[in-house]
Amino acid sequence: MAKSTFVPDWFEGELPERSFRSILKWGDPRSYKHPNRRLYALMKQTFGLGDGHFAERREMGMGTVPEELPCRLEARHVEALRAIMGPDNVFADVYHRLRVAYGKTMLDLMRLRKGVVENIPDLAAQPRSREDLRAVVDYCREHSIPVYVYGGGSSVTRGVEATRGGVTLDMRTHLNKVLAFDERNQTITVEAGMSGPELERILRNAPETLRATRAYTCGHLPQSLEGSAVGGWVVTRGAGQNSTYYGKIEDIVIAQDYVCPSCDLRTRDFPAAADGPDIDQVMMGSEGAFGVLYSATLKVRKYLPENTRRYSYIFKSWEDAKEAAREIMQGEFGPPSVFRLSDPEESDVALKLYGVEGTVIDAAMSARGYRKGERCLMLGTADGEAGFARHVGRMVKRSCRRHGAMSTTGFVTREWEKGRFLDPYMREDLQDYGIMIDTLECSVNWTNLEEVHTGVRAFCHSRPATICMTHMSHFYPQGCNLYFIFIAKMDSIEEYLAYQSGILDAIQEFGATMSHHHGIGKMTAPWLEGDIGPAAMGLFRALKRHFDPTNIMNPGGTLALDLPDEERRLPRRRG
Repeated sequence: MAKSTFVPDWFEGELPERSFRSILKWGDPRSYKHPNRRLYALMKQTFGLGDGHFAERREMGMGTVPEELPCRLEARHVEALRAIMGPDNVFADVYHRLRVAYGKTMLDLMRLRKGVVENIPDLAAQPRSREDLRAVVDYCREHSIPVYVYGGGSSVTRGVEATRGGVTLDMRTHLNKVLAFDERNQTITVEAGMSGPELERILRNAPETLRATRAYTCGHLPQSLEGSAVGGWVVTRGAGQNSTYYGKIEDIVIAQDYVCPSCDLRTRDFPAAADGPDIDQVMMGSEGAFGVLYSATLKVRKYLPENTRRYSYIFKSWEDAKEAAREIMQGEFGPPSVFRLSDPEESDVALKLYGVEGTVIDAAMSARGYRKGERCLMLGTADGEAGFARHVGRMVKRSCRRHGAMSTTGFVTREWEKGRFLDPYMREDLQDYGIMIDTLECSVNWTNLEEVHTGVRAFCHSRPATICMTHMSHFYPQGCNLYFIFIAKMDSIEEYLAYQSGILDAIQEFGATMSHHHGIGKMTAPWLEGDIGPAAMGLFRALKRHFDPTNIMNPGGTLALDLPDEERRLPRRRG
């Protein structure tokens, strides 16, 4: 039987002005990445679909955002806020308000496609300076007006939803500047609205942009880079794809400046101190519930792309691959930079995505007994000083070979790099045809890794015809993260929320943390107390009372600080 030559008419048209689609679109409005023919074939096979299913798109979100939700703030408050920030920086129309109310979780995208407008602020505002922030927070505290903060908009935890109306401060427009650069200390201070790509552009071109002697990098490169901002990285305790070498954002931040309802809080840029509990660590992860992050001082590192060593290996089994990863992280020879290990289900999909299936490499794997459904792909890079990078590359190779791995060369890693920031674009293509892709992630130690991996995947697969890919992408000597990607034919909001809740229940039931780097937001808040315990939750509430005694900052469930008791989900008992 001849193979089908049908290719879906993946959307690449102009985005209608003020449309729902223009809000849900990922990244650059003019950029797209479509599923290749192998991934398309997998979708059809998994969900039992023919080409006919892909002949007509479903809910596209092309409709215009309606102006049916008037601002509920009294006119005197609107005028006062416009006087603070300037009339051109305060918006009451629904489109501007909706743009800063939703992030990029699948629920947000589903609502936008269906034209659901809810939990939006009464005003979308663009503060111009720290002085604006101070004045706005003071005014809102005096008049009990909720304040929300919007950075890049890549939240996948419902972190920016204005569940109680009020004002959302959009940091991107004006608060996006470099405030200081200290080459001797290797630090840069930027406003919270600085975008990830812009920060890297400035640092990598530092001789021109900062009058530096060489190029630098922050080293924080999340997959959401195109749609993220420094402030969002910090307040969610984010991680970039090179975190195994550079660290998570809490390892990169060295000082912060917050505008809180009760005070201004500025920390100093020393590499370490013993001045009591670390205030920087207290504030990172606060998700806008304690105050507005105005600026952050970040460590920077030398940018040395010429020294990058790329590698990839295929293992015969998940057990072999996990042991190799643990051995590498406990090997005392220095960490890789990018370090990713996919389980068998994800490995088979990854080899399709990266163009390996059907190549000489694929044939060699099969000939040597690396079977589909069992083999596991590890890929990554070693970065830093040339000798260090070479040494790490050699030691990774030694550990992988000791556990029966075959090199699949740097080609696979280069193919992954081509799509590392582009893969989120494919979600829109598949969702146009009723297929959703979403993610949840957690942190585990080496001892409970397999219990969590097996238990969570069992729940994910309890829904028939559902793909559940899993990888580790952030590693430590004591453990790693687990990142679950589930793909299903699903376009019902109710079904999605029930399925997502079941996965979160399973993550908690099997003993993982509720988040490794996405944060908590309002989505995962019901599970937080069950994760950290009531004593830690009490400390969070005490901090909230200190910084924001009237609860105007990001109210409505963020970090479970004002979550009703009936919405809390405590761990289920097994056995």
